[in-house]
Amino acid sequence: MRVTIAVDAMGGDHGLSVTVPAVSNFLAATPEAQVIMVGRAEPLEAALATVDKTLRPRIAVRVATEIVEMDEPPADALRRKKDSSMRIAIDLIKNGEAQACVSAGNTGALMAIGKFVLKTLRGIDRPAIATQLPNTRGVSTVLDLGANVNCSPEQLLQFAIMGSALTTAIEGNDNPTIGLLNIGEEETKGNEVVKEAAELLKHSGLNFYGNVEGNDIYKGTTDVVVCDGFVGNVALKTSEGLVQMLYQFLKDEYTRNWRTRLAALFSYRILKSFKKRLDPRRFNGATLVGLRGVVIKSHGSADELAFEFALRKAYQEVAHGMLDRIAQRIEAVSAKLPLVTLLDADRADRGADA
Repeated sequence: MRVTIAVDAMGGDHGLSVTVPAVSNFLAATPEAQVIMVGRAEPLEAALATVDKTLRPRIAVRVATEIVEMDEPPADALRRKKDSSMRIAIDLIKNGEAQACVSAGNTGALMAIGKFVLKTLRGIDRPAIATQLPNTRGVSTVLDLGANVNCSPEQLLQFAIMGSALTTAIEGNDNPTIGLLNIGEEETKGNEVVKEAAELLKHSGLNFYGNVEGNDIYKGTTDVVVCDGFVGNVALKTSEGLVQMLYQFLKDEYTRNWRTRLAALFSYRILKSFKKRLDPRRFNGATLVGLRGVVIKSHGSADELAFEFALRKAYQEVAHGMLDRIAQRIEAVSAKLPLVTLLDADRADRGADA
């Protein structure tokens, strides 16, 4: 399947020095893909001059005169920078020239522009940020990770639908289990929003496991973990900090003296394998799921390898029909819970027409 990905070439901390080589590596490994790179004309063309000549025909260029800064207020980026590389990359999805967009730029601006330009899918009230985190069995898809701080039970149900479809598209799991993140496994635990969301999930027809706790994310208890954006963002940042601490602890112990340095030499292969399993670059790329198009947010400090993984994720989601899968699951849940889902679908449609 031929997939076209629009790339915000100027976004992130490193811009062209990362996006161009990452695109080159991605295209070399993915013959069915092509890319439209969006950015300022002269520096972009100069950077593309280094790309392998056999790959260059699969890279188109779209000129943008503006860049969304990493600390720029989302409202300003949306209203004042209509010729930014981020805005044009998302416009390419709306115009049908691309099926996905990848950007390492400002997260808030990307969400604001994506929601304004693409609107939300029918039946989805708010987009969510979803990503995969490693666990002892593989990966867990977790959402929301910060887009929606306060959520209704119906919105948590929508997150479960989207997370289920996303997991199927990326992992090939047709019936992923879903856990609702809570302060305990018992049905009596949690606030009223979580309790009501659990009741909706029980009757949704989705493969609902029940309540899960924070440690279940890394046990791999369920394939999908659903929570509001406040809880999800705290869990994500805590996880990132824990990995950094583990790396630092290992480094401290193995460099303590000549004996530990010698032990490090004998343990090199094990340490290398350990680092690879926890390497955050391999999990780079959060999906702004719920939009009428595939939009992937790469980490702002991503290097070539990390950005390449974000491109791979965009390709997988398009090639495996994530948007269609979400629509199908919304329809299936609507048959089980018609009042809830139809009310939300109607609200989403009004937002799309506004």
